[in-house]
Amino acid sequence: MTNQTLAQLSNSLVYAAIAVYALAMLSYSAEAARRTATGSAPPTERTRLVGAIGTSLTVLAFALTVGGTISRGFAAGRVPWGNMYEFVLVCSVAAGAAYLAFLTRLPVRAFGVWIVGLILLALGLAVTVLYTPAGALVPVLDSYWLVIHVAAAITGGGVFTVGAVATALFLVRTRLERRATADPSGTSDASGSPRRGYAASLPSASTLEQVAHAAHMFAFPIWTFAVIAGAIWAENSWGRYWGWDPKETWAFITWVLYAAHLHAQATAGWRGTRAAWFALAGYAAFLFNFFGVNLWITGLHSYAGV
Repeated sequence: MTNQTLAQLSNSLVYAAIAVYALAMLSYSAEAARRTATGSAPPTERTRLVGAIGTSLTVLAFALTVGGTISRGFAAGRVPWGNMYEFVLVCSVAAGAAYLAFLTRLPVRAFGVWIVGLILLALGLAVTVLYTPAGALVPVLDSYWLVIHVAAAITGGGVFTVGAVATALFLVRTRLERRATADPSGTSDASGSPRRGYAASLPSASTLEQVAHAAHMFAFPIWTFAVIAGAIWAENSWGRYWGWDPKETWAFITWVLYAAHLHAQATAGWRGTRAAWFALAGYAAFLFNFFGVNLWITGLHSYAGV
């Protein structure tokens, strides 16, 4: 196959993945609606079936995205993360892989709609705003450090996405549980049936906190390595390890916020919701580091390709 054919194949697979992810999101949305209607009551067999269909579609869409990313790499003749479009593709793969991995061990399907929604939004932006034809790397990126540094950042970002969703839903669920503790009668309606609502349909706050903590504990060392690898690459390319370039600065801010989150979790009086806000701030910094810095701020890392 020629490079042009491989590039067209990559584009077709990515568009197919978007279509399947959209179907998965509809399925997960239907499951979430049914769970919301029943609240804390056990889900029906039909509700579980709808969710299982959403998971099957997510696996298919994930496989299509992997295929699109690999064929993109072959079309370009290099690793497929040389610009923002490709970075979003691989981050979508990392986020999907993290979600599916957690799904095998923990009851995280309840927030599959949010993970799939974020992936769908990212891929939509990639093909409409960030798309760049397959081609050679910018000369300064033509280094083996591209494989090491960016692969670590991608992996960390994908797992941070799962952690951010789990953290946000932990805050929602915690609010419900605190209200139930203050008013035990609030867990059921006037007829004695379980209270309905989206928050009541979520896994317990402790489960969501466990998922978020596992994601952050896995991703934080990887992000730390990415920052260190980036500093080493900077020394090889520009003759200095650190220069407070906007990209470097926001990568460090992201690291500090997640470090503060993990420290707060181990500190009496800061566990729970207080610590969770640090994690959400860290993810916001990560998103700004990628989209904001790349698109709106000029610096030595201006390789967006758009």
